[in-house]
Amino acid sequence: MHKGLVTDFYQLTMAQGLWRIGAHKTRCVFDRTYRENPFGGGYTVVAGLEHLVDFIENFTYGREELEFLRAQGVFDEAFLAWLADFHFSGDIYAMPEGTIAFPGEVLLRVEAPKAEALLLETGLTMIMNHESLIATKARRLRSVAGDDFLMEFGLRRAQGESAGHYGARATVVGGFNATSNVEAARRFGLSAVGTMAHSWVMSFADELEAFREYVRQYDNATLLVDTYNTLESGVPHAITVFEELRAAGRLPKQYGIRLDSGDLAYLSCRAREMLDAAGFAGAKITASNDIDEHIVQSLKAQGAAIDAWGIGTKIIAANGTPALGGIYKLAAQEEDGRLVPKMKFSDNPEKMTNPGRKDVRRFYHRDTGKMITDVQCLVDEVITAETGYELISHPYSWRRKKLAPNEFYVRNMLRPIYRNGKLVYDLPKLSEIAAYGTEQFERLWPEYTRLDSPEIMEINLSPALAALKEELVLAQLEREKTK
Repeated sequence: MHKGLVTDFYQLTMAQGLWRIGAHKTRCVFDRTYRENPFGGGYTVVAGLEHLVDFIENFTYGREELEFLRAQGVFDEAFLAWLADFHFSGDIYAMPEGTIAFPGEVLLRVEAPKAEALLLETGLTMIMNHESLIATKARRLRSVAGDDFLMEFGLRRAQGESAGHYGARATVVGGFNATSNVEAARRFGLSAVGTMAHSWVMSFADELEAFREYVRQYDNATLLVDTYNTLESGVPHAITVFEELRAAGRLPKQYGIRLDSGDLAYLSCRAREMLDAAGFAGAKITASNDIDEHIVQSLKAQGAAIDAWGIGTKIIAANGTPALGGIYKLAAQEEDGRLVPKMKFSDNPEKMTNPGRKDVRRFYHRDTGKMITDVQCLVDEVITAETGYELISHPYSWRRKKLAPNEFYVRNMLRPIYRNGKLVYDLPKLSEIAAYGTEQFERLWPEYTRLDSPEIMEINLSPALAALKEELVLAQLEREKTK
């Protein structure tokens, strides 16, 4: 499938403008960053890299795409011929999926001819914004759910089919166990789960008959108990069916009930008492109904007896933050045969970008394995436990200011994904990504994982990068004086 039109129109007109003046092959560097953590949190989970690779591999122009562009009356035939042979020829470095990231640092670096970098910008940013947003929401839910089973139930509320499928995958990157989305399960190798809806129960003369018929046909014995009256009807009928299965030697290893309305704390506790009294301590209680991380946290604080959670609208639609504010900015450009650092200036200091080809080096405490800080540096800088010692000092963070050189180690967080247009990264299995994401999250100190008012990791600049930035700022001020 040709993806070349998955871009903004101005990217095409800019690419043609550069092509017309022979500047389309100018080598440049673009950084993909973001300004604020979503949901008022202390971190973001990187996701979407596998989708991005698929997007780049298929970013081409076929006959229909070229005919559409031709019909716009804007593009030269020679430029369309150039698009007909388009393929990405540059380099990409990125943080692996599941990585915990922080505002302002480079998540992905594109080094490519400028027209190529521009044409890819929209789709690249869209993919990483959407999937990182969902993965972060999922990780927040996992952080308060403990070892409970988390299921994504959001397809019917997703903002489009593709968002539903890739959103389901992103929840697994963030720590979910399964999805009700059958196509996503097929496409990405996820576990497909689901029981019944109220319409199943209402399709029979009474609730008990509905339960009996379901367990007759399926080994999945998770029964939806709130269609009529949860404690007076649903749970007692479920217990009757479980007793019949036990007597017949058919009680499955996994069985239980699902609550989808009412006071989930009270109902789950009473249901637990009723199930235990009937000898069904192994029955699991699943809860759904517009649940998010704050509700999970609150219900657990109330002692709710819930073992599994079905999360729909508030995960797939990223309730609380409609979009991740990812940005894609020029950091360097070839001039007279050499790569010249570039930066965006602004009256708002937080919107000024960092110049040059950069890496992100992460400092870990040697004994605990916990993250200390990230340092953005120029790619050719050597930063070790010895050379980076002064970069982790901080005026008020006790976790950082007392460290000695032998108490931490450093890792580069950006991995090569493409070199000269060729994929050089072995895409890991989703199970491996999920395990890596959990390992990454566990390296955060608890003050950064709070749902509300967390500490925000400070991202430092290396001395060389800070000096380069200051040099460009002073040069800009001098230019403004001479105007």
